[in-house]
Amino acid sequence: MIPASFEYFSPRTVPEAVHLLARYGPEAKLLAGGHSLVPLMKLRLAAPRYIIDLNRIDGLSYIREEDGVLRLGALTRHAEIEHSELIRARYPLLADAARVISDPLVRNMGTIGGSLAHADPAGDWGAAMLAAGAEVVAVGPGGTRTIPIDGFFEGTFVTALRPDEVLTEIRLPRAAKDAGGAYLKLERKVGDFAIAAVGVGLLLDGGGTCQQVGIGLCNVGPISLRAAQASRLLSGRKPEESVLARAAEAAAAECDPADDLRGPADYKRDMVRVLTLRALRLAVQRARGGA
Repeated sequence: MIPASFEYFSPRTVPEAVHLLARYGPEAKLLAGGHSLVPLMKLRLAAPRYIIDLNRIDGLSYIREEDGVLRLGALTRHAEIEHSELIRARYPLLADAARVISDPLVRNMGTIGGSLAHADPAGDWGAAMLAAGAEVVAVGPGGTRTIPIDGFFEGTFVTALRPDEVLTEIRLPRAAKDAGGAYLKLERKVGDFAIAAVGVGLLLDGGGTCQQVGIGLCNVGPISLRAAQASRLLSGRKPEESVLARAAEAAAAECDPADDLRGPADYKRDMVRVLTLRALRLAVQRARGGA
């Protein structure tokens, strides 16, 4: 199908984009990679009168460690994260998530900022960012503010971003020596959304005890979910198999899947248990120096 007609803008700076958002309000939509918005427009499920294309703005695509955090520019493509030597070497949770996002076409064009701002509970970055303990940076008429990822997803396709704000950066804690992570996804076929997916980020102390644990769940609830109870079960304990199994059961109890073409809710809930246990094992292995 052909989208409804719209007026197109291609600002060269973030302040210019913010000005356009403030001027046109809810009738305007930001365009990043386009792999969420454009299909919706072609199906006439979205018909914005104004499109503000962010792709001509310099300085919004980068991956770098700086000031004690990992900084990802909002326009960084999934494929850039997937192939980044820094990410592969130090952030396995992100590397795992990037390489299972849809197909190469989507990964080459889609952006991490666009994916998070879309707030699809089936989007892989939401669960991964919850596991990593990320923050989102937004710029609006009042300046720049930082939003903790736990307060970012407010509903299905709804975020804490204000209508006149542009998401510009994602920040994650810098990888520590004894940190590990993993992201595992079960899908019907390559390129499909997840039946269920689980991200884990953890930090062991010098004695091998779990110091910090984050577990994010994908496509098993109305938003990307944090398995908080499961994380608390692990914190301060040795990651022994019995402890990991109890945490996996807790994660399954915390999710809220629905019956659909990808399977019944009970099946998805059990897949969360299985994936959580496997992701925890892999994250612990990596934190101990394993591949």
